Amino acid sequence: MPKIGLGTWQVKDGDEAYNSVKIALKNGYRHIDTAEGYRNEASVGKAIKDSGIPRDQIFVTSKLESHIKTYEETLEAFDKTLKALDFEYLDLFLIHAPWPWDEVGKECHEGNVLAYKAMEKLYKDGKIRAIGISNFEPVDIENIITHCEIVPHVNQIAYFIGLDQSKTIESCNKHNIFVEAYSPLGTGRLLSNEVIVQMAEKYQVSPAQICIRYCLQKGTAPLPKSTHEERIIMNTQVDFEIHEKDMIILDHVKKNF
Repeated sequence: MPKIGLGTWQVKDGDEAYNSVKIALKNGYRHIDTAEGYRNEASVGKAIKDSGIPRDQIFVTSKLESHIKTYEETLEAFDKTLKALDFEYLDLFLIHAPWPWDEVGKECHEGNVLAYKAMEKLYKDGKIRAIGISNFEPVDIENIITHCEIVPHVNQIAYFIGLDQSKTIESCNKHNIFVEAYSPLGTGRLLSNEVIVQMAEKYQVSPAQICIRYCLQKGTAPLPKSTHEERIIMNTQVDFEIHEKDMIILDHVKKNF
């Protein structure tokens, strides 16, 4: 999995999603993240096809809609995703959330196990190269570990400067589950944070680059989203090191967030 991917949450289907993915691929991205719930899979898939880059050189993630919690519906949803993308396989497929988005916090342990068991079948059948979860907290992770055969390869969570995800990260590390960081820019709110702006000036980079580099140094794979070519390019230009003392300063931004 390439460490930095292009996120496509809130990127509109059609020209916006198509052009964002084409621009990213043209500028070296090889990791694209989408979801059935984003309603842009078809445009993402077409951009990947039209790029001319061999399919096996691009890591593509999609997700099972959060309300789907049965075995058969999961298999049907995956087929729908493959058809929308026009792919023969997927690199990574995730349960988008442990509960439906309109019922956040609802206990769906049984449904999550059924959905994940269907994903295990797809993995064994070679239709998915890796399977995982998204937005799962420790109790949700333990439910999957206890009742399923394959430990999730990935947990994709909101992760950015100022958001304490230490308990979930600890649980993932315990089970050797890799963490992807969505919204590494705090949905844009961090870009004007005074501490981060000053840090960016110190390192002569952008606030976005500080946020992305922070996630990388925390051992996660960030998925920054942008539809502007200049920013898409800059989001991968993070070949610098934030000093340990400055990482500690950024760790404490949450106190002012």
